[in-house]
Amino acid sequence: MLRSVWLNELTWEDVAEYLESRDLAILPIGSTEQHGPAAPLGVDTYAAIAVAGDAARQAGVVVAPPLWFGDSPHHLGFPGTISLRSGTLAAVVKDVVHFLARNGFRRFIFLNGHKGTNLAPLTVAGRDLLEYEPPDIQIALADPLFLCTNASEIKETGEHHACELETSHVWHKYPHLIKPDKLPCEAVDLERLFPSAIRPDLFGRPGKMTAEVLWSSRERKCFAPAGSFSDASRSSPEKSRKYHENMVANLVDFIAWFSWRERPDAPATGWGMKRLECDVLVIGLKTVPASPS
Repeated sequence: MLRSVWLNELTWEDVAEYLESRDLAILPIGSTEQHGPAAPLGVDTYAAIAVAGDAARQAGVVVAPPLWFGDSPHHLGFPGTISLRSGTLAAVVKDVVHFLARNGFRRFIFLNGHKGTNLAPLTVAGRDLLEYEPPDIQIALADPLFLCTNASEIKETGEHHACELETSHVWHKYPHLIKPDKLPCEAVDLERLFPSAIRPDLFGRPGKMTAEVLWSSRERKCFAPAGSFSDASRSSPEKSRKYHENMVANLVDFIAWFSWRERPDAPATGWGMKRLECDVLVIGLKTVPASPS
Protein backbone atom coordinates (compact mmCIF):
# COMPACT_ATOMS: atom_id res chain seq x y z
CA MET A 1 0.00 0.00 0.00
CA LEU A 2 1.28 3.46 -0.87
CA ARG A 3 2.14 5.68 2.08
CA SER A 4 0.38 8.60 0.38
CA VAL A 5 -1.98 9.17 -2.55
CA TRP A 6 -0.13 12.37 -3.48
CA LEU A 7 2.57 11.99 -6.13
CA ASN A 8 4.60 14.83 -4.62
CA GLU A 9 4.88 12.86 -1.35
CA LEU A 10 6.11 9.66 -3.01
CA THR A 11 9.49 8.54 -4.31
CA TRP A 12 9.98 7.50 -7.93
CA GLU A 13 10.24 3.90 -6.72
CA ASP A 14 6.86 4.23 -5.00
CA VAL A 15 5.34 5.42 -8.27
CA ALA A 16 7.01 2.65 -10.28
CA GLU A 17 5.53 0.08 -7.89
CA TYR A 18 2.08 1.66 -8.24
CA LEU A 19 2.34 1.48 -12.03
CA GLU A 20 2.86 -2.27 -11.85
CA SER A 21 -0.86 -2.66 -11.11
CA ARG A 22 -2.59 0.68 -11.76
CA ASP A 23 -2.31 3.37 -14.43
CA LEU A 24 -4.74 6.08 -13.28
CA ALA A 25 -3.97 9.55 -11.95
CA ILE A 26 -6.30 12.31 -10.79
CA LEU A 27 -5.30 15.86 -11.75
CA PRO A 28 -6.93 18.42 -9.41
CA ILE A 29 -7.28 21.82 -11.05
CA GLY A 30 -8.66 24.91 -9.32
CA SER A 31 -8.00 28.62 -9.27
CA THR A 32 -6.60 31.45 -7.20
CA GLU A 33 -9.34 34.05 -7.43
CA GLN A 34 -11.47 36.17 -5.15
CA HIS A 35 -14.40 34.47 -3.43
CA GLY A 36 -15.92 37.40 -1.61
CA PRO A 37 -15.05 38.76 1.83
CA ALA A 38 -15.54 35.53 3.77
CA ALA A 39 -13.76 32.82 1.74
CA PRO A 40 -10.11 32.48 0.66
CA LEU A 41 -8.76 32.97 -2.84
CA GLY A 42 -8.03 29.25 -3.07
CA VAL A 43 -11.61 27.97 -2.62
CA ASP A 44 -11.71 26.12 -5.95
CA THR A 45 -8.34 24.46 -5.47
CA TYR A 46 -9.10 23.46 -1.89
CA ALA A 47 -12.34 21.88 -3.15
CA ALA A 48 -10.49 19.89 -5.81
CA ILE A 49 -7.81 18.80 -3.31
CA ALA A 50 -10.40 17.63 -0.77
CA VAL A 51 -12.46 15.58 -3.22
CA ALA A 52 -9.44 14.16 -5.05
CA GLY A 53 -7.63 13.16 -1.88
CA ASP A 54 -10.57 11.42 -0.21
CA ALA A 55 -11.65 9.66 -3.42
CA ALA A 56 -8.11 8.51 -4.15
CA ARG A 57 -7.69 7.04 -0.68
CA GLN A 58 -10.90 5.04 -1.09
CA ALA A 59 -10.16 3.98 -4.67
CA GLY A 60 -6.47 3.21 -4.22
CA VAL A 61 -5.23 5.61 -6.91
CA VAL A 62 -2.81 8.53 -6.94
CA VAL A 63 -3.25 12.28 -7.29
CA ALA A 64 -0.94 14.69 -9.10
CA PRO A 65 0.05 17.94 -7.32
CA PRO A 66 -2.82 20.44 -7.64
CA LEU A 67 -2.80 23.22 -10.20
CA TRP A 68 -3.57 26.39 -8.21
CA PHE A 69 -4.23 28.64 -11.22
CA GLY A 70 -7.17 28.55 -13.60
CA ASP A 71 -9.17 30.55 -16.12
CA SER A 72 -10.04 33.59 -13.97
CA PRO A 73 -9.72 36.79 -16.02
CA HIS A 74 -13.22 37.92 -15.01
CA HIS A 75 -11.98 38.24 -11.38
CA LEU A 76 -8.88 40.31 -12.09
CA GLY A 77 -10.52 43.45 -10.71
CA PHE A 78 -9.89 42.06 -7.21
CA PRO A 79 -6.45 42.01 -5.56
CA GLY A 80 -4.82 38.60 -5.22
CA THR A 81 -6.51 36.98 -8.21
CA ILE A 82 -4.06 35.17 -10.51
CA SER A 83 -5.29 33.94 -13.88
CA LEU A 84 -3.88 31.82 -16.66
CA ARG A 85 -4.86 32.50 -20.23
CA SER A 86 -7.07 29.69 -21.52
CA GLY A 87 -4.38 28.50 -23.92
CA THR A 88 -1.78 28.48 -21.15
CA LEU A 89 -4.00 26.40 -18.87
CA ALA A 90 -4.62 23.90 -21.67
CA ALA A 91 -0.89 23.76 -22.47
CA VAL A 92 0.11 23.15 -18.84
CA VAL A 93 -2.41 20.33 -18.45
CA LYS A 94 -1.26 18.74 -21.72
CA ASP A 95 2.37 18.85 -20.56
CA VAL A 96 1.46 17.19 -17.25
CA VAL A 97 -0.40 14.38 -19.00
CA HIS A 98 2.29 13.95 -21.66
CA PHE A 99 5.07 13.39 -19.15
CA LEU A 100 3.04 11.17 -16.84
CA ALA A 101 2.06 9.05 -19.86
CA ARG A 102 5.72 8.78 -20.85
CA ASN A 103 6.36 6.61 -17.79
CA GLY A 104 3.25 4.47 -17.81
CA PHE A 105 0.17 6.40 -16.75
CA ARG A 106 -2.70 5.81 -19.17
CA ARG A 107 -5.91 7.05 -17.49
CA PHE A 108 -6.38 10.61 -16.34
CA ILE A 109 -9.24 12.31 -14.52
CA PHE A 110 -9.18 16.09 -14.70
CA LEU A 111 -10.92 17.09 -11.47
CA ASN A 112 -12.01 20.69 -11.87
CA GLY A 113 -12.74 22.54 -8.64
CA HIS A 114 -13.52 25.80 -10.44
CA LYS A 115 -17.18 25.00 -11.07
CA GLY A 116 -17.87 25.17 -14.78
CA THR A 117 -15.38 27.91 -15.58
CA ASN A 118 -12.27 25.83 -16.37
CA LEU A 119 -14.23 23.38 -18.48
CA ALA A 120 -13.56 24.99 -21.87
CA PRO A 121 -9.72 24.93 -21.73
CA LEU A 122 -9.73 21.52 -20.03
CA THR A 123 -11.96 20.11 -22.77
CA VAL A 124 -9.63 21.54 -25.42
CA ALA A 125 -6.63 20.00 -23.64
CA GLY A 126 -8.32 16.62 -23.37
CA ARG A 127 -9.38 16.51 -27.01
CA ASP A 128 -5.93 17.58 -28.22
CA LEU A 129 -4.31 14.87 -26.12
CA LEU A 130 -6.66 12.17 -27.39
CA GLU A 131 -6.08 13.14 -31.01
CA TYR A 132 -2.39 14.00 -31.08
CA GLU A 133 -0.70 12.23 -28.17
CA PRO A 134 -0.06 8.52 -27.37
CA PRO A 135 -2.98 6.62 -28.89
CA ASP A 136 -4.00 4.58 -25.85
CA ILE A 137 -4.49 7.20 -23.14
CA GLN A 138 -7.94 7.86 -21.69
CA ILE A 139 -9.20 11.13 -20.25
CA ALA A 140 -12.25 12.05 -18.20
CA LEU A 141 -13.33 15.45 -16.92
CA ALA A 142 -15.05 15.74 -13.52
CA ASP A 143 -16.61 18.87 -12.02
CA PRO A 144 -18.85 19.57 -8.99
CA LEU A 145 -21.65 20.33 -11.46
CA PHE A 146 -21.42 16.69 -12.61
CA LEU A 147 -20.33 14.99 -9.39
CA CYS A 148 -22.85 16.47 -6.97
CA THR A 149 -26.26 14.82 -7.20
CA ASN A 150 -27.78 15.97 -3.91
CA ALA A 151 -27.37 19.77 -4.01
CA SER A 152 -31.12 20.41 -3.97
CA GLU A 153 -31.40 18.44 -0.73
CA ILE A 154 -28.76 20.56 1.03
CA LYS A 155 -28.67 24.14 -0.16
CA GLU A 156 -31.23 26.77 0.78
CA THR A 157 -30.21 29.50 -1.65
CA GLY A 158 -29.19 29.89 -5.28
CA GLU A 159 -25.68 28.64 -5.97
CA HIS A 160 -23.34 30.67 -8.13
CA HIS A 161 -20.06 32.29 -7.02
CA ALA A 162 -18.77 32.46 -3.41
CA CYS A 163 -21.97 30.73 -2.44
CA GLU A 164 -23.47 28.52 0.21
CA LEU A 165 -22.17 25.10 -0.87
CA GLU A 166 -18.62 25.97 -1.86
CA THR A 167 -18.17 28.16 1.20
CA SER A 168 -19.52 25.33 3.38
CA HIS A 169 -17.16 22.91 1.67
CA VAL A 170 -14.04 24.88 2.59
CA TRP A 171 -15.43 25.61 6.05
CA HIS A 172 -15.80 21.86 6.67
CA LYS A 173 -12.39 20.82 5.34
CA TYR A 174 -10.35 23.93 6.20
CA PRO A 175 -12.27 25.72 8.97
CA HIS A 176 -9.51 28.22 9.75
CA LEU A 177 -9.85 29.79 6.28
CA ILE A 178 -13.43 31.07 6.56
CA LYS A 179 -14.44 34.40 8.16
CA PRO A 180 -17.98 33.66 9.46
CA ASP A 181 -18.63 37.29 10.42
CA LYS A 182 -18.19 38.34 6.80
CA LEU A 183 -20.50 35.83 5.09
CA PRO A 184 -22.54 37.76 2.47
CA CYS A 185 -26.28 37.74 3.10
CA GLU A 186 -27.39 39.32 -0.16
CA ALA A 187 -27.29 38.01 -3.73
CA VAL A 188 -26.68 39.87 -6.98
CA ASP A 189 -29.89 40.03 -9.02
CA LEU A 190 -28.47 38.17 -11.99
CA GLU A 191 -31.84 37.62 -13.64
CA ARG A 192 -32.39 41.37 -13.78
CA LEU A 193 -28.90 42.06 -15.08
CA PHE A 194 -28.88 39.24 -17.62
CA PRO A 195 -32.45 38.21 -18.45
CA SER A 196 -32.50 34.90 -20.37
CA ALA A 197 -28.69 35.01 -20.48
CA ILE A 198 -27.46 33.39 -17.27
CA ARG A 199 -28.19 30.54 -14.86
CA PRO A 200 -28.61 32.24 -11.46
CA ASP A 201 -28.47 28.83 -9.75
CA LEU A 202 -25.79 26.56 -11.22
CA PHE A 203 -27.29 23.55 -9.46
CA GLY A 204 -30.87 24.48 -10.34
CA ARG A 205 -32.92 24.02 -13.47
CA PRO A 206 -31.56 25.90 -16.50
CA GLY A 207 -34.82 27.78 -17.10
CA LYS A 208 -35.09 30.00 -20.14
CA MET A 209 -31.60 30.80 -21.34
CA THR A 210 -31.30 32.05 -24.92
CA ALA A 211 -27.57 32.82 -24.85
CA GLU A 212 -24.83 33.42 -22.31
CA VAL A 213 -23.51 36.96 -22.00
CA LEU A 214 -19.82 37.16 -21.19
CA TRP A 215 -18.41 39.93 -19.02
CA SER A 216 -15.06 41.50 -18.24
CA SER A 217 -13.40 41.96 -14.86
CA ARG A 218 -14.35 45.64 -14.98
CA GLU A 219 -18.05 44.83 -15.43
CA ARG A 220 -17.80 42.20 -12.71
CA LYS A 221 -16.42 44.70 -10.21
CA CYS A 222 -19.32 47.06 -11.00
CA PHE A 223 -22.25 44.70 -10.51
CA ALA A 224 -20.66 42.61 -7.73
CA PRO A 225 -18.38 45.03 -5.82
CA ALA A 226 -17.91 42.65 -2.87
CA GLY A 227 -17.02 39.76 -5.19
CA SER A 228 -19.75 37.31 -4.22
CA PHE A 229 -22.84 36.59 -6.30
CA SER A 230 -24.85 34.55 -3.83
CA ASP A 231 -26.24 34.65 -0.32
CA ALA A 232 -23.78 32.54 1.67
CA SER A 233 -25.16 33.39 5.12
CA ARG A 234 -26.58 29.88 5.53
CA SER A 235 -23.24 28.19 4.95
CA SER A 236 -22.12 25.72 7.58
CA PRO A 237 -19.57 22.92 7.99
CA GLU A 238 -22.43 20.48 8.62
CA LYS A 239 -23.98 21.09 5.20
CA SER A 240 -20.69 20.35 3.53
CA ARG A 241 -20.41 16.82 4.87
CA LYS A 242 -23.30 15.58 2.74
CA TYR A 243 -22.14 17.63 -0.25
CA HIS A 244 -18.54 16.41 0.01
CA GLU A 245 -19.35 12.78 0.73
CA ASN A 246 -21.79 12.65 -2.19
CA MET A 247 -19.15 13.91 -4.64
CA VAL A 248 -16.48 11.58 -3.27
CA ALA A 249 -18.78 8.54 -3.49
CA ASN A 250 -19.76 9.36 -7.05
CA LEU A 251 -16.13 9.87 -8.08
CA VAL A 252 -15.10 6.58 -6.47
CA ASP A 253 -17.86 4.79 -8.40
CA PHE A 254 -16.66 6.40 -11.62
CA ILE A 255 -13.04 5.41 -10.93
CA ALA A 256 -14.17 1.81 -10.47
CA TRP A 257 -15.62 1.80 -13.99
CA PHE A 258 -12.96 3.97 -15.62
CA SER A 259 -10.15 1.79 -14.25
CA TRP A 260 -11.41 -1.09 -16.38
CA ARG A 261 -12.63 0.72 -19.45
CA GLU A 262 -10.87 -0.19 -22.68
CA ARG A 263 -10.87 2.10 -25.69
CA PRO A 264 -12.58 0.47 -28.68
CA ASP A 265 -9.59 1.45 -30.81
CA ALA A 266 -6.88 0.36 -28.35
CA PRO A 267 -3.83 -0.72 -30.40
CA ALA A 268 -2.33 -4.16 -29.99
CA THR A 269 1.21 -2.75 -30.21
CA GLY A 270 2.95 0.53 -29.59
CA TRP A 271 2.32 2.18 -26.27
CA GLY A 272 -0.17 -0.57 -25.44
CA MET A 273 -2.78 -0.53 -22.71
CA LYS A 274 -2.02 -2.24 -19.45
CA ARG A 275 -4.65 -4.55 -18.04
CA LEU A 276 -4.92 -5.09 -14.31
CA GLU A 277 -3.93 -8.63 -13.42
CA CYS A 278 -6.73 -9.45 -11.03
CA ASP A 279 -10.31 -10.62 -11.22
CA VAL A 280 -11.99 -7.92 -9.22
CA LEU A 281 -11.32 -4.38 -8.11
CA VAL A 282 -12.35 -3.66 -4.55
CA ILE A 283 -13.03 0.00 -3.78
CA GLY A 284 -14.26 0.81 -0.32
CA LEU A 285 -17.11 -1.63 0.31
CA LYS A 286 -17.94 -2.07 -3.38
CA THR A 287 -16.74 -4.98 -5.50
CA VAL A 288 -16.54 -4.24 -9.20
CA PRO A 289 -16.21 -7.07 -11.76
CA ALA A 290 -13.13 -6.99 -13.96
CA SER A 291 -15.17 -6.82 -17.13
CA PRO A 292 -18.28 -4.79 -16.34
CA SER A 293 -21.08 -4.90 -18.87
